[in-house]
Amino acid sequence: MLESIKVTERLHWPELELSKKYILSPTERHVSLSQAGLQKLSSSVLKDIFTTGTSSYNVLLQTEEERKSPKHSPYKKALKSARCSSTSNGKDCRQPPLSPPALVGSEWGGDAKHIPCVSGSPRLGHGITVTGNTMGLAPRPRTRPRRLCFSGSVPRTRLPLLAAGGAARDAENSVRKLCILTAIKPSNVEKEKLKFFKSDFTYNPQFEYSNPVSPIVLARHNNASDKFLTQAVRILDLAVQKYGNYEKFEQATGGSLLTKSRIWYHVKKYMEKEGCMGEIVVHLTDDLLSRASMTVVNGRPTLTINISTAREHWLEGMLRHEIGTHYFRGINNNQQPWSSSAGRKKHNLRPLNPTEEGLASIHSVLFRKDPTLWRAALLYYTVYQASRLSFSQLFHSLRRFVKDPSTRWDYCVRAKRGQTDTAQPGCFSKDQVYLDGILKILRHREKIDFLLLTALGKVSYEDIDRLAVLATMEHVRIPHFLQDQARYREQLDKIMEVNQLTDEQLQELI
Repeated sequence: MLESIKVTERLHWPELELSKKYILSPTERHVSLSQAGLQKLSSSVLKDIFTTGTSSYNVLLQTEEERKSPKHSPYKKALKSARCSSTSNGKDCRQPPLSPPALVGSEWGGDAKHIPCVSGSPRLGHGITVTGNTMGLAPRPRTRPRRLCFSGSVPRTRLPLLAAGGAARDAENSVRKLCILTAIKPSNVEKEKLKFFKSDFTYNPQFEYSNPVSPIVLARHNNASDKFLTQAVRILDLAVQKYGNYEKFEQATGGSLLTKSRIWYHVKKYMEKEGCMGEIVVHLTDDLLSRASMTVVNGRPTLTINISTAREHWLEGMLRHEIGTHYFRGINNNQQPWSSSAGRKKHNLRPLNPTEEGLASIHSVLFRKDPTLWRAALLYYTVYQASRLSFSQLFHSLRRFVKDPSTRWDYCVRAKRGQTDTAQPGCFSKDQVYLDGILKILRHREKIDFLLLTALGKVSYEDIDRLAVLATMEHVRIPHFLQDQARYREQLDKIMEVNQLTDEQLQELI
């Protein structure tokens, strides 16, 4: 099971940025044996955790490291690391154990030395205080668990064993498969953007792809829905009526753009709050279609942040989206009986989306003063319009809500990615999943156990009750913002009110 990733460098906080990429790690901390072994863990194992989250809907550009195909199998390295970490007398593997993080203040719910345990049903009780600090993941028990323990310490855990037979071969094959979201990112975006702007926005870009996706696959993602179109347009109109246009809404609710040093500061502060320092590589870029993306790069969980959209009042919401939702649910999923595709099939799990992205999107706006669901609504609307219009027509139709040409261009590229001739109607429909998931979760918010939804991993809210009795619930990781359930549910009601959504309306739709 997964624990913390080995820290390969100590981060000093300089006055000036010296690099765009860091492993955020606390100073004066040592690395445990299991952390050392996990450094070389196969990326395919980690990809099982993250490819069903944000990375399934955001295009992370391929880095130079990704383009290189290693001659040696990463699975042999992972097996070697696992053997190394399990050998107590190995000279090369001796490391001091990782010290448990100290918990201070009332925010953490009491004495860090106290470990609350509940006997009986494996359902998470609302009276339990979960610290949100780094927790180990226990090996899956053979029998149904009878106790739930939430610990603020970091117990020693074993690395997952990688099969040497067919499973390993299947994993290697999955690594070779190019992620569809990387494949559908045009390779000539900047060139076509220049043509489009020079034509006074009348030219329809002709996109090229380094690794084209088959028409059959693209056809499966070319079906836009209008089920929530009325709600999407209403949300956008409300924001325009209040602020005038998107740019004013962005400035008023998002605040100023952050410098790189301020981004590093806020990310570090958030990771300390969640107890996940040293586990995630952080990469800043301005070459990303989305605001952020949690993926696996060179076998390491990697958070990529788009610095051109990182605003002071929105950044923590993005971190709740990527780390507090996708990353923590992925880690929890890895210890469950349905952690593999075979396990999901065996337990007849529903698709994790739209729940996964809906939940993460709710967490993006959770504590905003104005939790208007602008982005989810605009993505939904843009995809629907793209299915009916050419690129140029789509660009002009978005002017109703977005004045800035560069911002409109980005939304159009997201909706039209995968197409070669964008003069034709067509879309990549995945971006509709955000609003779809938000509205379905809000519709059932009174019945959903959100603590349990996080603890069970990458599952749909519809499967919670059925899977609760089958789950491994020891040492699950719960983000700090879910600890106060009363406040959490108040925020859900606020989201409903601000976006003029009613229970009667959602019950009729869903």
